[in-house]
Amino acid sequence: MLQKVLQSVGVRPRRWDSFARFEYKSVWNAVSPTEDKAKLAVSGTLDKTEHDRSAQQTLEWLQRYVGIRADDVVVDIGAGFGRVGDVVAPLCKRWIGTDVSDNMVALIRRRLAHHKNVEAIVTNGFDLSPIASASADMVYCTTVFMHLDEWERYNYVAEGFRILKPGGRMIVDNISLATDAGWEIFLAHSKIAPSERPPSISKMSTPQELAIYFSRAGFQMINQAELGPMTITYGHKPAG
Repeated sequence: MLQKVLQSVGVRPRRWDSFARFEYKSVWNAVSPTEDKAKLAVSGTLDKTEHDRSAQQTLEWLQRYVGIRADDVVVDIGAGFGRVGDVVAPLCKRWIGTDVSDNMVALIRRRLAHHKNVEAIVTNGFDLSPIASASADMVYCTTVFMHLDEWERYNYVAEGFRILKPGGRMIVDNISLATDAGWEIFLAHSKIAPSERPPSISKMSTPQELAIYFSRAGFQMINQAELGPMTITYGHKPAG
């Protein structure tokens, strides 16, 4: 209705790809007006089998590198439509899915309503201010950093450190510029005219970049792993 009113007076809504990269909330609300469009924006497919497969794959590396415990409060940064949350929630005490998009959060609440330990929170796209300090046991962020600028990447690592309890764990991933596959993506994106690059276009990280963020934020026991084109970084908040 609002869109029709605006158009009738000559005001046209902005296309999603006309936003600046830092306008995270506007970008991700614009690409997720329906459930199908939200799923496509996050995963590039509507195939439920593929959603389930990728969620199980993420669950496997979460369990391998940081673990999911029955008494954990787990926070998902950039939870999208709850693809990973659906398989993590049954394994922990409480799962908190955060996302900058109001549409995505509404979708999480609807899709994951059968889990009684799930909470979904809208964020501003730059921090985790709705979540109290020292309230979480594990924080993860998957397939999100490629859509963020470097400053936001670091700030989410610092915010993860803030909301973790002493001894808590955090893990993030991004496409690695140091891998052959990551370099191919980088070259492909470099061929897109700057004026035509969408605001959410994937930007790679190096393992060194992510390790620096973790170190500067205060994490200890920092480790990394390479999974295909992805680099994974994880660490612990000091227990003292």
